[in-house]
Amino acid sequence: MTTPADRALLTAADTGDLDAVRAALDAGADTEVRDARRRTPLLLAALGDHVAAAGALVDAGADVNAADERDDSPWLVTGVTGSVAMMRVLLPGGPDLKQVNRFGGISLIPASERGHVDYVRALLRETDTDVDHVNRLGWTALLEAVILGDGGRAHQEIVELLLTAGATPGIPDFEGVTALAHAERRGFTEMAGLLRAVR
Repeated sequence: MTTPADRALLTAADTGDLDAVRAALDAGADTEVRDARRRTPLLLAALGDHVAAAGALVDAGADVNAADERDDSPWLVTGVTGSVAMMRVLLPGGPDLKQVNRFGGISLIPASERGHVDYVRALLRETDTDVDHVNRLGWTALLEAVILGDGGRAHQEIVELLLTAGATPGIPDFEGVTALAHAERRGFTEMAGLLRAVR
């Protein structure tokens, strides 16, 4: 049974109203209260990139790994939004770097797919994330950057960052196709050159 304070906290986190978040917490709101889609206040704040509100929730002990009905969590969502500020706010909360989304991917994978260069750089520098994690589709972050990327500068930078961080270029997808082969098929000359140099 949710209380008025719980409901107020969900609303405040969703809108990023820091004062209202603090007031709801002071009124005894549960940091782990769920909305109809099983999203916690911290997940709502992360989805909206409300960094200050998220910080208050983390300070209050909110779970950075609490997943909703879609297997999204505050930590995993940062890989989708690409918010470096949110990532850093959540780090003191002890994110599970092995937690996976509904596709079996860690936060690095959607970030690589979406071309979030700054996020990928920060994640690789500031955490021990598994650069070679394979999702349920059989794709690593490197494969995803090539297969779902547009071949442009952002995705080229991500490929370079991943390789510099030790990504294994020869890991194939479930059909036996490597990142280099995908890059060549798609005509991504710059990416192919990067991948060829470290084979």
